[in-house]
Amino acid sequence: MTDPDTGAAKRGRRRRRRKGTRADPARVTVTLVALGVLLLVSVTAGLAIGSVRVPPVQVWGIVAHALGAPWTEPDWPRARATIVLDVRAPRVMLGAISGAGLAVVGTALQALVRNPLAEPYLLGVSSGASLGAVTVIVFGITLLGPVSLPVAAFAGALGALLLVYATARTGGRITSARLVLSGVAVAAILTAVLNLLLLTTDRGNEARAVLAWTMGGLGGVGWATLWLPGIALLLGTAALMAQARSLNLLLAGEEAATTMGLDVARFRARMFVLLSLVTGVLVAAAGPIGFVGLMMPHTVRLFVGGDHRRVLPTAALSGAVFLVWADTAARTVAAPMEIPVGVLTALCGGPFFLWLMHRDARHDTHRRAA
Repeated sequence: MTDPDTGAAKRGRRRRRRKGTRADPARVTVTLVALGVLLLVSVTAGLAIGSVRVPPVQVWGIVAHALGAPWTEPDWPRARATIVLDVRAPRVMLGAISGAGLAVVGTALQALVRNPLAEPYLLGVSSGASLGAVTVIVFGITLLGPVSLPVAAFAGALGALLLVYATARTGGRITSARLVLSGVAVAAILTAVLNLLLLTTDRGNEARAVLAWTMGGLGGVGWATLWLPGIALLLGTAALMAQARSLNLLLAGEEAATTMGLDVARFRARMFVLLSLVTGVLVAAAGPIGFVGLMMPHTVRLFVGGDHRRVLPTAALSGAVFLVWADTAARTVAAPMEIPVGVLTALCGGPFFLWLMHRDARHDTHRRAA
């Protein structure tokens, strides 16, 4: 016979979990609007701040004039318009796209493997994508033309993700510690192979450029290279939004999701391919940038709850805002020297990661004590 106190406690925990997945619709709307306005402000700051300061009003005058909108006669130097449109704007756009994409991928990964510490960088997915991309660069492989680099990055990301998942899963279960350790081990091996390729290549100048790229950076991007990561972000986010209900089911556990009609193995396989594709394209464009996919999902859940129909769009907006500001700081804090943006995201994400591990360890202790 079931202990009434134990049954009541279980029902209370279930009610708290259900409550945690919901949020007041008005609060969600306010959060989305606030993030949209903050993203607009962030983009304006990214276009205005630099070695040449451009007033925000002039920034939007230049943008409006370039789009053909009716505006007063241009009163700015042509060089200033070139700086805003051709140098800073593609970089800011790539920052917003990469930040949004990494946040969305991190959100989905945390649901798929049911681990709050999951994210592309920590699980070795970014390292796999980097190895695939660097292999194409070092050996000059151009079988698929301009998409050779993203395809190789996708293959590397998918292979790394499957390897980490297979090594971390024992007896049908995955623990946080085992998943993180598997990700660290796989990432270390792939990084060692990548460094070996760079050390043994005959292309010295190219190797130095690739080595700087492996720390994550948005410099040197042009408008012609933005279309692929933009499409990957839009299609990937749309596909994940369509599967938001299935991601919510996984929050209750694999057995519960199966009883509610979800083929967990097939769904997880499809999502792994999708997330690897998005990660590979983003890494090919901006290099491996860590911890965005770890921090943003946890941050936005405080405001919109755990429902993925709300978490995914808010995480995308917050990731875009975060990376635009991180890149702006990266190119201005130590000017004229530029800091790789991946270094700044790691400085922010490392302490956050340690806090999450401490929090989870404390919760596990309380759970065993109860």
